Amino acid sequence: MSTDFARIMTLLRKERGLSQKKAAEDLGVSQGLLSHYEKGKRECGLDFLVRAADYYNVSCDYLLGRSPEPEGKTISYGDIPEDDPNQRDKVTPGSVMIAFNKKLINNSLSVLYSLLSKCRSSTLIKECCGYIMLSVYKMLRYMYSANPKNDQNFFMIDPASAPLRTNAAMNVCESKISAASGGIVLPGEDAVGNPDEMSANTQSLAEDYPRYYSSMVNLIKNSESRIRELSRED
Repeated sequence: MSTDFARIMTLLRKERGLSQKKAAEDLGVSQGLLSHYEKGKRECGLDFLVRAADYYNVSCDYLLGRSPEPEGKTISYGDIPEDDPNQRDKVTPGSVMIAFNKKLINNSLSVLYSLLSKCRSSTLIKECCGYIMLSVYKMLRYMYSANPKNDQNFFMIDPASAPLRTNAAMNVCESKISAASGGIVLPGEDAVGNPDEMSANTQSLAEDYPRYYSSMVNLIKNSESRIRELSRED
């Protein structure tokens, strides 16, 4: 069974504030067996899978990690809301992939910026925005350089050193983001003062961002699929 099952079962129980003992009683299994399920030491049967899906009011596909949506639906281009209704893409067969991913990224950024507005940390805001701008800058340089005839003087930093220097700047941003989000105050910087203001779970995110939640969870799933491919995880 998918290793996602153990993670999601634990996540759902904790989000609902249930003890393992209470959840086990409600699901009709021993606490020890539920513990094995949540740790991935045992595989459950179909009967328990359906029972757990009903208990947590989610789909079996969600429990198995096959869908990032609790309802188990598969997102399509038309399901994703426009981040800016005044800038609708004219979709042609060749541009569907770009338009689809543009929506996922733009809508997920809307969630990210909203969360940043709650952090009350100028360092976190500055460095997150800087990291995003640097990553876009890096891709713009690659696209611009795809045609060797394009004048490289368009950029001030020479093409030979630009990738490594951009990576270095992004690494600095990430180190400051890591510190600030972890409550560590570096010299001349600040950090998240009250972590409770940043609390979130699948339910609260879905309620707070109903237009963008689907985009965000699909972006997370797609990203983690790429990461898992590198380490060849199941």
